[in-house]
Amino acid sequence: MKKRLRKLAGRYKLIDQVLITPYRSYGTHSHLYIKGRVLDNEPLKITQDANIFKTIKTTYKQFDTFEIPEAQIDLSLPGKVQATTKSDDEGFFLFDDIIETNLAEHADEEGWLDYAVYYNGPLGKKTELLEDPFKGDFLIPDPTAEYGVISDIDDTILHTGVTSFLKLRLLKNSLLTNAYNRIPLKGAAEFYQKLHTGRDGTPNNPIFYLSNSPWNLYEYLKLFLDHNAFPKGPILLRKFRTPFDGSIKPEKPHKQKEIANILKTYPAMNFILIGDSGEHDASIYTEIAAQYPDRILAIYLRSVKHKKQMNRVRSIIDNFETTPVLMVETSQEAVEHAREHGFI
Repeated sequence: MKKRLRKLAGRYKLIDQVLITPYRSYGTHSHLYIKGRVLDNEPLKITQDANIFKTIKTTYKQFDTFEIPEAQIDLSLPGKVQATTKSDDEGFFLFDDIIETNLAEHADEEGWLDYAVYYNGPLGKKTELLEDPFKGDFLIPDPTAEYGVISDIDDTILHTGVTSFLKLRLLKNSLLTNAYNRIPLKGAAEFYQKLHTGRDGTPNNPIFYLSNSPWNLYEYLKLFLDHNAFPKGPILLRKFRTPFDGSIKPEKPHKQKEIANILKTYPAMNFILIGDSGEHDASIYTEIAAQYPDRILAIYLRSVKHKKQMNRVRSIIDNFETTPVLMVETSQEAVEHAREHGFI
């Protein structure tokens, strides 16, 4: 309560603790694109045996954030690469830099590169640095990868109930269910592992995970993906907008912007897009495919139980001939199509 009152009265005259969460991101051998957030919060603890009351408490903590704005964040990478940036008003920071060092030389066999970030802001006598440094990693895909995969999360690999009445099932699943108890759609993890290894069996086809969920749910979704053995990949969420948010809304939807940025970052790589028929994936994906007709190998859309949405999606994809679009009921249907087309 003291922190809440202090936040209302003035911004961070005193900081109790510093928590930096580096997000799994991506780049190239010479291009850094690293995101994260700096908060005056305790680390989120999601335990497998948590009861409903602890789960509700954890959910509340994900959104009860105390941002540290204008904090200097220093980045250190292998090869003696250094960079500095500052957090914005909501505590987010971004390193988007071109460098001369070949970072790929320091990545592991799947392309992941470890880095360290340091908080270089004001510290009070009682301020606690929860780590020093904070560790993160980002992906540098192998140039010889057969293709990349860009996948939605919600109702594509994780059932959310976004089409349910008043989105009540969505609220229950997202806010009241432990991440360890969330069940992935049947066969999804195995299908993604097949795409990750491709035709030659080498685990270097990058998987990018997209969601319209806010960054507040990053740890939750990361835990879900890891716990259910999905291939490790960058996780791309968006800032949480409140009804009182006066900032200018982005011109393009979050997913469309992120996909365009990935395609721009890897101009020599082709992609498979995976989503669902519940919201706007069909229109976004087909628009992307129309813009990049030679680079989108296929579009997979998982069917949802919503007649109106399905009819709308059918009207979009039935006459779309630029890229193969497959509406699937099960992961096995997608596996069979991918095998027929030589993706796996």
